[in-house]
Amino acid sequence: MHNNPETFGEILKSARQNAGITIEALADKVGITERYLYRLENEGKIPKYAVLYKLIRSLAISADDFFYPERPAKASEIEEVGRMLCECDQRSMAIVKATIKAAIESQSADYQKS
Repeated sequence: MHNNPETFGEILKSARQNAGITIEALADKVGITERYLYRLENEGKIPKYAVLYKLIRSLAISADDFFYPERPAKASEIEEVGRMLCECDQRSMAIVKATIKAAIESQSADYQKS
């Protein structure tokens, strides 16, 4: 997710934007004010544990994104997909499996053509 170590606020803002969530929507989901979320993202404010926990869960990101931002992005992406899968119901899981299977088959077909 991040190539270089960043501040907590930059990481939070990037995660929120990557998730396509507005400040208003995330603040509402986490149960904080928009102003407080703005201060977290832009003014160097650090949240209490309860707020950090809700932010991590709401954005479906790893706590490692905050504490080890220098980690390779691919590992974070795989972990993020794993957490998202945990939220899927049976129907959604079937769709995800079929999509992954089709992507792998397509990849294999492309490889065989070369």
